[in-house]
Order: sequence, then C-alpha cells, then structure tokens
Amino acid sequence: MEFQDLISKRYSVRAYKKDPVEKWKIEKILEAARFAPSAANRQPYKIIVIETEGRKEELKRIYSAEWFVQAPLIVGICAIKNIAWSRKDGKNHADIDCAIAMDHMILAATDLGLGSCWICAFDVEQARRILGIPPEVEPVAFTPVGYPDDLPKEKRRKPIEEIVCYGRWQ
Repeated sequence: MEFQDLISKRYSVRAYKKDPVEKWKIEKILEAARFAPSAANRQPYKIIVIETEGRKEELKRIYSAEWFVQAPLIVGICAIKNIAWSRKDGKNHADIDCAIAMDHMILAATDLGLGSCWICAFDVEQARRILGIPPEVEPVAFTPVGYPDDLPKEKRRKPIEEIVCYGRWQ
C-alpha cells in the first residue's frame, strides 16, 4: 500500500471481530516498533502483548470500554525513563519514543488489514497491578489489535494552514 493511502486509511477502530490474529502479523507489527526511530537509538520501552481471551473482565479495569477487550489482542507500550535520552533542559524523551513506536505498530496493523485504537486515558494503577509493571516503568499507551467490525467515520482534520507555519511561529 502506498504510504499516503495507508495513513489516510487508518482510523480508530471501536468494534472488533473475534477472529484470531495470525502470529506472522503480530511479529510484523512488533518488528515495526523495533525499527521505529528513538532518541539516541535507546529504545527505552517494553511492549506487552496481551491475549484477551479469559482476561476480559480483568483487562476492562485498565480501560472500561467494552470494545477494548473485543479484539483478541491488546498491545501496550511502557516507558523505561532511566535508559531514555534526555535533552539539555532535562526533557526525557521516553514518552516520545513510545509514541513513535506505537504509531509504527498501528500503521503496520492497518497495512496488514487489522484495526487499532490508541488508548491513553486508562487507569495507570490498574495497568501496573494487572500487568506486573514495575514502579520505575510508566505505561504510556495501549491498543486493541484485531480485525475491524465497524466502518471508518469521517475524519475531522484541521486545514493545513491551521497547523503549519514556515520560518517561525505565526
């Protein structure tokens, strides 16, 4: 698929079929994250692949929407801040690196005919407890991964003039 077609085809899927995701597709999605750029190439994250079967009620404590656990898989990404690169002013880039890796994964999923939905409004403490995430690691985002069982809605996007300026802030 052409890249421009891919990015325009991706949407936030909020209904999933129960069909399993082939192992080779999961591996391609994870490879997309592995090849994602990160500050100083540190890759300060760990990805958790979670099968939803048999864990739906427990996983809904992380994010309560029913469609969150409809897909056969949930993929989470966690920042390991103590190994991340930091800018001179102290800004730690672990969360940015996680976002880039997650974006690569959701685009890879779209390219493979799968759906996803970026989730960051989740219960951090429940995620830590249920998934065994240590205190020094920060869960950043989750996405269900599965075959879509809905249709994309019209994407609302600002006109390019509202989000771009040239040469300096305007």
